[in-house]
Amino acid sequence: MKVLLANPRGFCAGVNMAIECLDQAIRICGPEIYVFHEIVHNKYVVDRFTKQGVRFVDRLSEVPQGAYLLYSAHGVSPQVRAEARQRQLKTIDATCPLVTKVHLEAVRFSRQGYRIVLIGHEGHDEVIGTMGEAPDNIILVESPEDVDRLEVPEGTKLAYLTQTTLSVAEATRVIDRLRERFPAIVCPPKEDICYATTNRQEAVSELAPQVDLVLVLGSQNSSNSQRLKEIAAELGKPAHLIDGVKEMRQEWFDGVESVLITAGASAPEVVVQECVEYLRQHCSAEVEEITIRTEDVSFHLPRELRVLQATAPV
Repeated sequence: MKVLLANPRGFCAGVNMAIECLDQAIRICGPEIYVFHEIVHNKYVVDRFTKQGVRFVDRLSEVPQGAYLLYSAHGVSPQVRAEARQRQLKTIDATCPLVTKVHLEAVRFSRQGYRIVLIGHEGHDEVIGTMGEAPDNIILVESPEDVDRLEVPEGTKLAYLTQTTLSVAEATRVIDRLRERFPAIVCPPKEDICYATTNRQEAVSELAPQVDLVLVLGSQNSSNSQRLKEIAAELGKPAHLIDGVKEMRQEWFDGVESVLITAGASAPEVVVQECVEYLRQHCSAEVEEITIRTEDVSFHLPRELRVLQATAPV
């Protein structure tokens, strides 16, 4: 069997920053740390921190007053921040800077009198946080059909934003329909879909046609991982989204001569290598890593954590 290993794959800069943030917080403050929602949408990562004593919560009422609370990479709404202050929680903000960018755009457009159309998936943590920035001024759409159903009073100024982890093709279809219906609609000067999402999608689009099967490492609740699986399927390739080697099935590989392996932006490299090793052992796989884009992006740890690091005992 021939295995193509897509590069880039796995952790993006925002995920790296968030995980490093939680690792450092544990080192400085101990494991009695709470995280609002999952730090990133990946079971392996969440399980690792849970075993260390970190508690992931969906309601701030679950966090004792005065405790350490870390905001996940997906960001939170101003309402959550206000409640945390009321509870005197010691917060550390691990929001990805690219998500923060979308939040700031929502605030700016709202202040300028725009009605905002947010392209994203209902219920996703990032979407909930972004809509919280201007709850009376944001409409959520997921598809061109949603755009067709929009009712906007004549003369309304419109702007659109997008969830950072969408499929580029998916977002483009919705944006094209928005521009058809509302030619005067405006957008941010730089697109919202993050570089890592775009790069991983590009790698699958380019490499999937060369193989018989695609494996995507990532969790089911990971939006960007789901998009990678969908792109492979749209190209006519069988594709499986799995958390790790334990979910692999030998029958998937019957008659398969070539496999593409990639990983969503929140999936650690260790799960990729375990799957590669499985195929080496069970399918005599030969592995070739193919680089489509080179990434050199990194983000600083948040200010609150840098302060803790400076005052922590050596």
